[in-house]
Amino acid sequence: MLDTNLIKRCANPTLTPPIVEQFVAAVGSDDPLAVTVKQGGRLILLPKSRTSDEALQTSRQYVASAIVRIGVTQYPAGIGVKDPSQLHGELFDACENLRIGTTMFAKIVRIVSKWYGNPKDKNALPQILDDAFDAWKTGYFDGRSVFDAPDPGRTQSGPGPVDPDEGEAPSEEPPTGGPSSASKIELENAGIRIDLSRIDGRN
Repeated sequence: MLDTNLIKRCANPTLTPPIVEQFVAAVGSDDPLAVTVKQGGRLILLPKSRTSDEALQTSRQYVASAIVRIGVTQYPAGIGVKDPSQLHGELFDACENLRIGTTMFAKIVRIVSKWYGNPKDKNALPQILDDAFDAWKTGYFDGRSVFDAPDPGRTQSGPGPVDPDEGEAPSEEPPTGGPSSASKIELENAGIRIDLSRIDGRN
């Protein structure tokens, strides 16, 4: 389980701490140095990195030719990267990885929420999260890439976490169907919620 103070300091504020915990538990890793590489649909077995430098070198080795996920959120390392040298060791800092990972995930939640018509009913949240987790894992929702997709909730306060014009990563393998039809996530208590109006960028 993530440290509460780490979540408060580093996670995107549009996501509640319980949602951040669910996100990392569902798609992330408890190891800040974790590197996962898939090439041609196959998982490549890698030695465990002992330092951030080792993790960085491994990521740079594969990022141009494979799907590389890193850190506590298993962030897609190749997004916006034109050259492996653009990867930096800060991505393996738990706080930085959580910051960029939850910012990207919040955008994906907004994409999924928009697909559902931006429902206000909190009962819709489990299915939205379920599909958002699946989209994070696959890189796709409703047959479209989510990592370099425009943010439907972007405001004038600042740019989103990814600029699609900065480059493309090796494509995640698209699913054959549409949104996930997996069973709904059971919420532990009423505190696990997202303000969907904020996600939608509405006042």
